[in-house]
Amino acid sequence: MKSSAEMSIGELAARFGLATHVLRHWETMGLIRPARRSSGRRRYTEDQVSRVTMIVRGKAAGLGLEQLREMFDAATPDGRRDLLRRHQAELEWRIRQAEASKTLIGHALECSEPDFTLCPKFQQMCAGSLPEDLAPDMANARPGRPGVRDGA
Repeated sequence: MKSSAEMSIGELAARFGLATHVLRHWETMGLIRPARRSSGRRRYTEDQVSRVTMIVRGKAAGLGLEQLREMFDAATPDGRRDLLRRHQAELEWRIRQAEASKTLIGHALECSEPDFTLCPKFQQMCAGSLPEDLAPDMANARPGRPGVRDGA
């Protein structure tokens, strides 16, 4: 009789809306391991559910499988926390970028200008939303084309 704490690869995949080949790939990469095999079949427990949850959430946040494996394989808890802090900082940066994009899109949807890219408010928002290292160098901009550098 099957233990309620264990599930097949198909059951685990269905729980997350994944294809079983995805879980097999993650297993090949060392991201997950079945708790045991019974008659050649993989059996998973809630421990693997937690890992799959972290993989799915991490991928949704833009982390690659290699980054996730690095996190899982960290030699020490402190090493894992350092990796997670870096990933968290990257996620916070992505969230800020997404919020800035959302604001621009919202303005573009409501803008009364025929071409919202020519709207002075939209242009001001664009200039103010870029990270410092990506802001256009206005001193080198081509005449008549603000923000476009020579050779661009």
